[in-house]
Amino acid sequence: MAVLKVIEVMGSSNKSWEDAAQSVVAEAAKTLKGIRSIYIKDMSAKVENNKIVEYRVNGKLSFSIMHHE
Repeated sequence: MAVLKVIEVMGSSNKSWEDAAQSVVAEAAKTLKGIRSIYIKDMSAKVENNKIVEYRVNGKLSFSIMHHE
């Protein structure tokens, strides 16, 4: 049986929403082990001069805190 913890995370990218989500996972992986999934709750973008300049994601990241066989 696995026990998971869920935390809310936010990230951004100047490339895409997918890149923003990947950057969240990559940054979280520096201190968390056993990341299982990311659920994207919201996506938004910052606009300047009629162009998207930053993509933002707000999501829930789940990771394993205990694993029993």
